[in-house]
Amino acid sequence: MGRRGIVFGVAAGVFALDRWSKWVVETRLTPWDTKAVIPGFFNIVSSRNAGVAFGIFQESTARYRTAMLIAFSMIALAVLLVMLWRVDRMDRPTAGGLALIFGGAAGNVFDRIRTGMVTDFLDFQAGSVHWYTFNLADSAICAGAGLLLLSMLRPGTDAS
Repeated sequence: MGRRGIVFGVAAGVFALDRWSKWVVETRLTPWDTKAVIPGFFNIVSSRNAGVAFGIFQESTARYRTAMLIAFSMIALAVLLVMLWRVDRMDRPTAGGLALIFGGAAGNVFDRIRTGMVTDFLDFQAGSVHWYTFNLADSAICAGAGLLLLSMLRPGTDAS
């Protein structure tokens, strides 16, 4: 299996794990359920986000909000697809980061196309600080962005 097969396999794995985890939450929890994993710190909940990251646009009543979010997401996926197709020109952290971002973005776009919302379920808090609820796709996107940053900051990496 070549590098292209590996990065698309990673992306497909992220997508599959994200879909499976959301299916478990959607079929086993109601919107009112909270399953404490680490009491006072980490819960599994069932939440739907019609907006984007950190609930941005969640409260928007714009008529075409969902269609616009899907369109922008599809454009981003197309750009990522073109970049991943050229994986032989990349170092490993860049290729891995883009694969994680592609798989995560595809998982969230799938949700948005299917229901107009993204299923979130990972709920963290520390004392009175409560983080936005997120999912495995969001985690993969953040990890992928971290790998891209590390790749750019490595000594001897040509940023051009």
